[in-house]
Amino acid sequence: MTAPHYVPGHDLLAGKVVAVTAGAGAGIGASVVRRALEEGAKAVVLSDTHERRLAEAEATLAAEFGADRVRQLVCDVTDEAQVAAFLDAADELGGADVVINNAGLGGTASILEMTDDQWGRVLDITLTGTFRCLRAAGQRMVAAGKAGVIVNNASVIGWRAQEGQAHYAAAKAGVMALTRCAAMDLAPHGIRVNAVSPSLAMHPFLAKVTSDELLDELTSREAFKRAAEPWEVANVMVFLASDYSSYLTGEVVSVSSQHA
Repeated sequence: MTAPHYVPGHDLLAGKVVAVTAGAGAGIGASVVRRALEEGAKAVVLSDTHERRLAEAEATLAAEFGADRVRQLVCDVTDEAQVAAFLDAADELGGADVVINNAGLGGTASILEMTDDQWGRVLDITLTGTFRCLRAAGQRMVAAGKAGVIVNNASVIGWRAQEGQAHYAAAKAGVMALTRCAAMDLAPHGIRVNAVSPSLAMHPFLAKVTSDELLDELTSREAFKRAAEPWEVANVMVFLASDYSSYLTGEVVSVSSQHA
């Protein structure tokens, strides 16, 4: 089955300042940055660890949407000072109304051979990095009296088992639990926290680092027998960031036919 036609924007984020981690690649992060702009965001601050890729993304988006609506900053989510600087950039535009935590790191290693460094790096970026950004964003929203929204990127692998993915699965399951608990902490302040849980979203980098055999196997598990387009996941993130989901908090939305 082929992907549906691209859906035009409907001003779901009109006037909002949106901050996105890992937003300069070719996958979900880049798609949600573009979608936020298409949905009328006042401005988007995108971060990544790749300086050249960030500059290229900023130039492309600024040419299409206006330089005043796009700002980029290098941000390693394992560094609390860089996370603070990332949100400082959003503060200069009026403060983040929406923070999308997309940064994550995968990898493949058997539990029999996985090193402490492999385990720790995946957890530090994918889970603890999400925690750092969520905590900092929540603190700023509370201080500003802003009923903002935080959207995290989890994965169906947090529900299911997959060979060689113990570190990544543990991290993504942690993101789900973090989302639910943070939502309870922030609800008294009117701040919502939700997550998406994609399964297989196809983009060039994934195709480069994953064997055709594994991609075929993963695709065969999907109800539509195809991978999601990154923008299809981004659409759900934007819904969760918008006022249309005003009563949703602490939810993990599967962008897939799969849960376990």
